[in-house]
Amino acid sequence: MKKIVLFLMMAVAVNFVTAQNETQKKEIAKKKNGPEITFKNVMHDYGTIYVGSDGSYEFEFTNTGNEPLILSKPRSSCGCTVPTWPKEPILPGESNKIKVTYNTHKPGPFNKSVTIYSNANKTVILRIKGKVIPKPAEALPEKQNSEGASPVNK
Repeated sequence: MKKIVLFLMMAVAVNFVTAQNETQKKEIAKKKNGPEITFKNVMHDYGTIYVGSDGSYEFEFTNTGNEPLILSKPRSSCGCTVPTWPKEPILPGESNKIKVTYNTHKPGPFNKSVTIYSNANKTVILRIKGKVIPKPAEALPEKQNSEGASPVNK
């Protein structure tokens, strides 16, 4: 009888210890250590724009982690897309912007990407797309003459 009671008490004790370990694991999983980069949006569609237009867009992000976020050099998919990023660390809870500029001097559709590297636990890919069209030709206004009218000297 003593052995049965002792066995039941040991089983209950092991159950309590296991439950505490699972609770601690869940709390640790909730707390993310390190920086975390969160963008408002990762895609921008310029739509249709004219040759020579401003091809810049700013992607806004926030450090949602608990340590300073440091961005390393972003990489664009081609030389026609140039990213500009903050060089200083972004503290937890702070926001900043990455400016992406597309060279609009060549007509045609485009779909480009910029890969963002940082000390956060993930790499983010920003995308821009649109279509560049030539500017319409400027036409001089035409003089409206009435048929059969003669010129008037003043």
